[in-house]
Amino acid sequence: MDDLEHISHHVHNKISSLQRMLDLSASELPQHKVKKLGQELFVLSGLLDEFEKCVDQQKEQLKHLKKLDNSIRMDLARVQHMKDNMPIHIPRKKAPVRGKEPAVSQSEAAAVEPAQTKSLQKTSTCFIREMKFITMPEFESIPQYMKGRVSYEQLNAVVDGFNSAVTAKYRILSQPLKTLNNHSRRLQQRFRDQETKDTKGHFFVVEEDIQEFTQMKVDKRFQGILNMLRHCQRLRQLRGGGLVRYVLL
Repeated sequence: MDDLEHISHHVHNKISSLQRMLDLSASELPQHKVKKLGQELFVLSGLLDEFEKCVDQQKEQLKHLKKLDNSIRMDLARVQHMKDNMPIHIPRKKAPVRGKEPAVSQSEAAAVEPAQTKSLQKTSTCFIREMKFITMPEFESIPQYMKGRVSYEQLNAVVDGFNSAVTAKYRILSQPLKTLNNHSRRLQQRFRDQETKDTKGHFFVVEEDIQEFTQMKVDKRFQGILNMLRHCQRLRQLRGGGLVRYVLL
């Protein structure tokens, strides 16, 4: 921009000079004045060429900046769309229930054999396994008669509810008895009473836990969603002692 202003100012001066010389052309000019006029015209022609080159460069720059501006606007629109449509079921980083040890991933937890898993009641630190969220291909593989009107987001909201219940339950189970209040002590004893040899080394909840730790309603619609989760191999049911245990896979 400074170059253009400089050239424009210089051209303006040259034109003014030529104008003055033409004004004097009413009288016959000496030969050296005519020669001077030709030189000024030649210089002015060169300046105009430079001016046109600068204008062309500025046009190319402007075209590039417009493309860059459009690209940035599209990126901003995509980011805003992502922000406005952030799914509630994005996997979160796992943290240990107690202590400062790093959390293990779901795949690592799944690789541990039940026979090698220590009793959760006897460990001072345990890692809580969570149910994996349903992917879109898995959701689309569920038969329509089983899905009904349940949406992808609603199904994963239930998965999130299960994870909340499992986390709350096993946090209490991992705590020493003396650190718990009366209500939590009763819950811890109930959790232990509900365990069987088939649930050893596994994470599970019952309907009472879901009602205790989440806002989910255990109704007919909930039962239908359980069928979908079983279809996607996220849980299995174990019955016994008048209870239905939902075991995470």
